[in-house]
Amino acid sequence: MSNADPLYQLIKSLSKSEKRNFKLYVNRIQSNEDSKFMVLFDVIDKQTDYNEDKILQKANDISKTQLSNLKAHLYKQILMSLRLNASNQDLDIYIREQIDYAKLLYNKGLYNQSLKLLDKAKITATEYEKNAILLEVLDFEKHIEGQYITRSIDTTAEEITTSSSLLSKKISGTNNFSNLGIRLYGLYLRTSHVRNEKDFMFVSEFFKSNLPAYNIDELSFFEKLYLYQSYVWYNYIVQDFLTCYKYASRWVDLFEENERLIPVYADLYLKGLHNLLASLFFINHKQKFTYVLKTLEKLGKEEFILNNENNSVLLFQYLYINKINFHFMNGTFSDGLYLVKEIEKGIEHFENKIDDNRILNFYYKIGCLYFGSGDNKQAIKYLGKVINHSTHIRSDIHGYSYILNLIAHYELGNAEMVQYLIKSVFRFLSKLEEMNQVQQFILGFLRKVPIMDTVSVKKEFIKLRSNLIKLQQDPYEKRAFLYLDIISWLTCKIENRSIQDVMKEKALSKAKIIND
Repeated sequence: MSNADPLYQLIKSLSKSEKRNFKLYVNRIQSNEDSKFMVLFDVIDKQTDYNEDKILQKANDISKTQLSNLKAHLYKQILMSLRLNASNQDLDIYIREQIDYAKLLYNKGLYNQSLKLLDKAKITATEYEKNAILLEVLDFEKHIEGQYITRSIDTTAEEITTSSSLLSKKISGTNNFSNLGIRLYGLYLRTSHVRNEKDFMFVSEFFKSNLPAYNIDELSFFEKLYLYQSYVWYNYIVQDFLTCYKYASRWVDLFEENERLIPVYADLYLKGLHNLLASLFFINHKQKFTYVLKTLEKLGKEEFILNNENNSVLLFQYLYINKINFHFMNGTFSDGLYLVKEIEKGIEHFENKIDDNRILNFYYKIGCLYFGSGDNKQAIKYLGKVINHSTHIRSDIHGYSYILNLIAHYELGNAEMVQYLIKSVFRFLSKLEEMNQVQQFILGFLRKVPIMDTVSVKKEFIKLRSNLIKLQQDPYEKRAFLYLDIISWLTCKIENRSIQDVMKEKALSKAKIIND
């Protein structure tokens, strides 16, 4: 049986306190039928793998024909219990609860009491920028005021219609900016960074033609947020990381200027910090990167992270990707290997909650971490996890995993394996139209060197490094160096040094340039 069963996943996601609250909730509403679904709850809770045959063996009172309906009933009751307990923690649920109560009072003909609750909901929704819910409140107010004269109808009607119009405009603006942001993100997942002039022109035209006209001083919190997000994604795709840093900083600053919104929209704040760290990583601003990374790490102690599984998952992903990047920036690959066990433990703990894109990114970076530390066997192991995964997303990571895998085999002296794999790598990259000049140079080099003598090999190393240094200045070839610092590897081979030493020296040199 599959552990992807929704009821199994829901029960396994519950904390101890949530399970306790659920049982208290059931005790208040319990009937004979409820006793059966509590038996079902306990049996599933004790399972380590979902198995319906074993459920029926353990729960003697439940027949096979009853199981489907009982599962649906149990699922619904768990959600109801969670909703009751979440009303004091989740702002959306709290506000909607007030709207629900207002509807009950309205149905009783208690119109003034209903409007008072709507006022309460309106104040909270306005304070925390819950604009979609606020529009729902205003629509309900209009419905009541349109049928019953309960206040000064002239002033009330004018206030509601004006507020509703302004809010609709604000929501429309937010949707336009957020639509652009999510479309750019989807574009990135399909194509990654621009590969050539054609890609650049397409992305640039797409961005400009879909960017709404705006006056920054007139924009609401969310309009600004999604505007900055769109600029971040656009500049990330076209590899303008300095401008990307500029807009990621504005994204984070927007939250820190509206500090009350951080716990409410923690997921968006975490995303902003992550994008800020990504841009700092690519412009190699080590000091600022370290400061922001510490800010991200401190958030792990906040209740709005600890008590929210979604926020915990996001923090884990962003924190550990950037902890690895910290060691890449400093050339301290061996020092970062302790992260591998923590990452694998986190992936297991958050099973089914981390998407494939993030997991592939983790495995690729772990492969790079092992390669940089000189452990090529472990590098091949983790790169293999990427290579063996389907390529419907992040074909870029697949391509560079293949290349690094070849280099790791070369380092291990697996000449025959290198010759065998090169053909399949050529086919793979050609099929995806993903091959660039950097990859062509590297594959051509790896095809020749296994059969050459030591003196000739060193000349080929020097020749390849010279060619790649020139390509590093090409705006459409430099993307390859974002994934794979092949020049440092060539330097270590030419100078007979460890790649870790070369990377440390390079990191110190870059830090000096930035500080100067």
